[in-house]
Amino acid sequence: MNPGLRTGEPSSEPRGEPPGEPAGRRRPGLPRPLRFIGGAGFTLAGSCEVCGGWTDRRLCPPCRQQYAAPQPRCRHCALPLAGGQAVCGQCLRTPPPVQRCLCVADYGFPWDRLILRFKHHQAPELALLLGDCLAVAARHDGLPLPEAFVPVPLSDQRLAERGYDQAWQLARQLGRRLQRPARADWLQRRFDGRPQAGLSRRERLTQLRGAFGLRAGAPAQVQGRHLALVDDVLTTGATAFEAAATLLAAGVRQVDLWVVARTPAPAPD
Repeated sequence: MNPGLRTGEPSSEPRGEPPGEPAGRRRPGLPRPLRFIGGAGFTLAGSCEVCGGWTDRRLCPPCRQQYAAPQPRCRHCALPLAGGQAVCGQCLRTPPPVQRCLCVADYGFPWDRLILRFKHHQAPELALLLGDCLAVAARHDGLPLPEAFVPVPLSDQRLAERGYDQAWQLARQLGRRLQRPARADWLQRRFDGRPQAGLSRRERLTQLRGAFGLRAGAPAQVQGRHLALVDDVLTTGATAFEAAATLLAAGVRQVDLWVVARTPAPAPD
């Protein structure tokens, strides 16, 4: 396995002219345009990834307020809650192995389109925007930061197919923003299991048992530490919770989970 697939920098090299932009037709001095998240047009570098308005960040303040405003969530699984509650009923009945779950927003517009581009359309540079939004959410949350960020890893096969690990790109960006190490060399994924679409939470949990393990030398490095797993989306929690349980079994003191988006509550099994 080429280590650059997991640890290489997001490419800043040109990807060629976008559709509808013949070579040499851009105005001199203008930055290379990027695809609009809806696929219907283009925005310029330095513009908001959502509305196209000019901003010194990738998400303008109005869009950040509209689409990434903090709201009360379950501290363990990040489902939205009514004001005054701290933990949802499911997590009260069956506490998950993560102490704290942090997320930016619900999985819907524009996060669904941004994450789709990030994961499946060769856009690792979106880790800059998504990681920044997570860092802002963490500052608002105000809880103690973890000692290190650990991506929920892809299997080697899936990594080779995709070309990069999106969770590692997020973890590395968070490490830079929050001055914490990001470690892709502690946790490994042994197998993927069958596709999870359409499976109940119970079925997902069953097929993922034993899917994660620690790499050689990692147990001694994680003992007694406070770590945060990093991923793009939390759905049922089966994958992330299995990874968290693996870390706790190895002697990690506390595991948090940081995700960009949270899907709606799953239907009862």
